[in-house]
Amino acid sequence: MRPEIVTFWHGPLDALRLICLRSQIAAGHNVTVYSFDPLAGLPAGVGNAEAEAVLPLSFAERLRPTGPSGVWRDWTYLQFSDFFRMRLMAGSRGLWLDADVLLLKPVEIDPGKPFFAWERPRQLGNSVLYLPAGDPIVTAFEHLMEQEELTPDWLALRHRVAFALRRLRGGSKRLADIRVAIYGPPSLTALARRAGELHYALPKKSFYAVHAAPKLFFAPWDFSALIGDPEILGFHISPKDRCNEKPVPGSLYAWAAERFGSH
Repeated sequence: MRPEIVTFWHGPLDALRLICLRSQIAAGHNVTVYSFDPLAGLPAGVGNAEAEAVLPLSFAERLRPTGPSGVWRDWTYLQFSDFFRMRLMAGSRGLWLDADVLLLKPVEIDPGKPFFAWERPRQLGNSVLYLPAGDPIVTAFEHLMEQEELTPDWLALRHRVAFALRRLRGGSKRLADIRVAIYGPPSLTALARRAGELHYALPKKSFYAVHAAPKLFFAPWDFSALIGDPEILGFHISPKDRCNEKPVPGSLYAWAAERFGSH
């Protein structure tokens, strides 16, 4: 089955992510971006849906309060989206792709099985994620969201110790204040291991060939082997603060901009 692609975004979309959304449309998928405010300038064929109906904005206050100006802090986006994608899975909304996933080929899934890939040697990525609505991972997140403090029961020992020591020293009692990514890939990996689902993971290069090496995307080099590899379905780019940089000639970014740029 070729699923609908779904994602969440808060704020204006940058040039790189617009290219990535166009690549997902070009691969033959329907694409929907969920947001709390209407998004301007979406590529043709990309839908915009109301995020409030999936996970209310008020949930962010349980992770971290907004700053004095009412603007979300950067880690709030990350943590909120970790929960948001699980709510999409619970509602059978489609295949989650981060907005900075450049898709090279259509993605086919079995709707009854998980779909994800290794991001690092011992950690799954959640930038590309599909889970059946009744999957144990989805259920675990649903139970977690019923808690006030949002403290998972699947934390690794080192995280439990660090959290306990911080509380004993009078520090924050909220896990969200301690580890930005704790609800993301570490949680997905721990829960997939607990559910016996690690064997579903695709090889790292399926989506994360350039993730930890941004020069492979932004700097000029011979990337023909990457785009010609039949096992590479796309690239999670993770651009950090480079998302509005002008593509450098001879780079993978320049190739993507030419192929999936504004038409």
